[in-house]
Amino acid sequence: MVDADVSTSAGAAEQLLEELVSAIQQASPAEFPEVLNRYAGAMGLGRAVVHLIDLQQRVLLPLAEDEAELPVDASLAGWAYRTDALRVEEDGSGGLVVWLPLANGAERLGVLRLRMEFLDGLRLWRSRALASLLGLVITSKRTYIDTFAQRTRTRPMQLSTEMVRAFLPPRSIGTGRVVSTAVLEPAYELGGDAFDHSFTADVLHATILDGMGHDLASGLATSVAMAGSRNARRTGADLASLVGAVDSALSTWLPDQFCTGVFTQLHMPTGVLRWSDCGHPSPLLIRRHRLLEKELERPSEPPLGLPASLAASARQIHEAALEPGDRILLYTDGVVESRNEGGEQFGLDRFTDHIIRSTAAGQNAPEVLRLLIHAIVDRRRDELSDDATILMIEWWPPGP
Repeated sequence: MVDADVSTSAGAAEQLLEELVSAIQQASPAEFPEVLNRYAGAMGLGRAVVHLIDLQQRVLLPLAEDEAELPVDASLAGWAYRTDALRVEEDGSGGLVVWLPLANGAERLGVLRLRMEFLDGLRLWRSRALASLLGLVITSKRTYIDTFAQRTRTRPMQLSTEMVRAFLPPRSIGTGRVVSTAVLEPAYELGGDAFDHSFTADVLHATILDGMGHDLASGLATSVAMAGSRNARRTGADLASLVGAVDSALSTWLPDQFCTGVFTQLHMPTGVLRWSDCGHPSPLLIRRHRLLEKELERPSEPPLGLPASLAASARQIHEAALEPGDRILLYTDGVVESRNEGGEQFGLDRFTDHIIRSTAAGQNAPEVLRLLIHAIVDRRRDELSDDATILMIEWWPPGP
């Protein structure tokens, strides 16, 4: 039990953080905000409120019922989220409001709000330690606590979308050498688009898929493709065998369905990229703020899941060497084929130019894609005619 008069020395704060971990693990979803607030107050950090980012990354939604949602693009909380940096403002009564980003590695979860009388080095350390701890706790608990999923949704979700999203990994993953980040729309009426990324040892695996159609069957096809890919990857299959396993799974279990996709493997220490393109738009390479057109373009191959008599005898595996700072783009055709009300396509030039300009402006990789997918959706007034999915990989070589 927290003592309201407990010492707030560094040692006491460490003990409180340890107690907080235990208390949160035992708390129900309804008790989570109260437990967090109690321990934050005991550490001299005032009232604590967690705001989670919604699925479309437009608003920050509070876990506490008596708090208001905050716009990402028009609030100091949103600024902390967008820039992944602490922000401080006066609260109007002589105290301070401190906003800290909540993240788990490269995955941005939301923000933490703290109110305190003043901010010194010790309180700053405690605030950051608390935010880091909460990032880990929320990530672990959201796999089995639906309250977190409920709080990140602003409207009901279609069944087919629910199924595909159950398979999706976090939007962003990363290490000191590489970041892989993705976005997809429409968030609540998704059809057959999906993405996947993961690490094994020193390799980043990244995949993008586009199922035939826009219904439950197309979502099932991409789900089977993701499951087949993961199953092969986790048994140590090389890239050619992995793609073959996906082909086999689809043609065996869903013979009337097929999907296109790109499967990539990036060796993080050397920057060697290997990929297989299965009837999908070719990957794009941006180097030094310039699109290298057709750099990764290769002869087209059949989609995934076709019978052996129609598919190629063996999937071709391609290879290229990346340079520091290179960005690889995987995307579905709904991105460039999206049209505004006048019938004008978003287009490849506008797509890549947006990324180049945002990168040059200093935006981090997840923020670049957040702004881009909003630009695409806003042109259609939130009514896309096809799924639009983008995955971007950014590579930097190992440091000294």
